[in-house]
Amino acid sequence: MFLTTTISDLIQIKPEEFEKSSIKAIKDAIHSKYANKVIQEVGLCICLRDILKSSEGLIGHGTGIVNVNVDFRLVVFRPFKGEIIEGRITDSSAQGIKIALDFFDDIFVPGPVNLFEGVNYVGKEEVWVWTTENGDELFFDMEETVRFRVEAEIWTDQSPQAPTTDDTQIERKSPYSIIGSMQQAGLGPTLWWEEGAEEE
Repeated sequence: MFLTTTISDLIQIKPEEFEKSSIKAIKDAIHSKYANKVIQEVGLCICLRDILKSSEGLIGHGTGIVNVNVDFRLVVFRPFKGEIIEGRITDSSAQGIKIALDFFDDIFVPGPVNLFEGVNYVGKEEVWVWTTENGDELFFDMEETVRFRVEAEIWTDQSPQAPTTDDTQIERKSPYSIIGSMQQAGLGPTLWWEEGAEEE
């Protein structure tokens, strides 16, 4: 789920940061630039792991900003295909179920194709219901803790768009989202499987 990636970048330190030690100023600048940001085809940056090397700082003409070439490693969130993760249900619609982790909420499980055979969406209650072979009804309730399997990643280019001539709003998509599934034993709400184990 979490990987380490090495990055080389030009880090800028503003004059108001000069009172800090060099290493702290560099770390703060890296955190400010990368933490909670998505790097295309790399993942969601969580935090700085360590600094591998840095150059001497060069002061920019007229600005007082110090430019430092830094090689560093970041911890990034990028689960692999087939990985099983726990999250919680944040929304249900006829299209599927949205799931969130504590730090990431762009996870979608399309329904009914990526859910159990025999599931139905109950529009009045806004919930997916799985009817088992025994006739029992099991619910994918809001805020329920669930296990899901990672099936695919979707990367969306976030480069600036040219303004439109009319007043239509351009829909901004998430730069990184995950498609999941809950269609095998052990997946879905964890409560189901805990209750089954207790009955045995």
